[in-house]
Amino acid sequence: MSDPGMHVADAVTTGTVVEAGSADRSIGQLVALATAEMSALVHDEIALAKAEVRQDVKRGVTGGAAGAIAAVFALFALPVLSFAAAYGIHNLGLGLAWSFLIVGVAFLLIAGLLAGLALMKFKKVKPPEKSIASAKQTAAVLQNVKPHPREVGEGSKPVARSTV
Repeated sequence: MSDPGMHVADAVTTGTVVEAGSADRSIGQLVALATAEMSALVHDEIALAKAEVRQDVKRGVTGGAAGAIAAVFALFALPVLSFAAAYGIHNLGLGLAWSFLIVGVAFLLIAGLLAGLALMKFKKVKPPEKSIASAKQTAAVLQNVKPHPREVGEGSKPVARSTV
């Protein structure tokens, strides 16, 4: 036993016309079925986009954590450790100014390495390619759908349509 709604979904995804399983359906039922199928399609597209974004968010969190660690080293540890290291180098016989310069450059190198790690992680974050491709495919199929021409009877007049 097959689901009649699946025929409509197949028609939307492939762009082919599929006849309904039952000829005695009213236009209201067919419109309701088409609306339900389009709603399901949109919900599936959103679910796919969420899944792809969730995967890239994990990569972004890793890169963000590395960047945060680099910032913590640069802002909090740098002054305390640089004074200790500079005075330690000065005790070895080098001038105090040179000692502070060496320590400052060392901390900048560490911060640069961590920032480079963060940048590498951020570059791996990609747009949701599958969702974009699926949405483009759906839009292409829906652009090819044409309304069924209505026959004008003897007593009926054509309806004036606005151009807005």
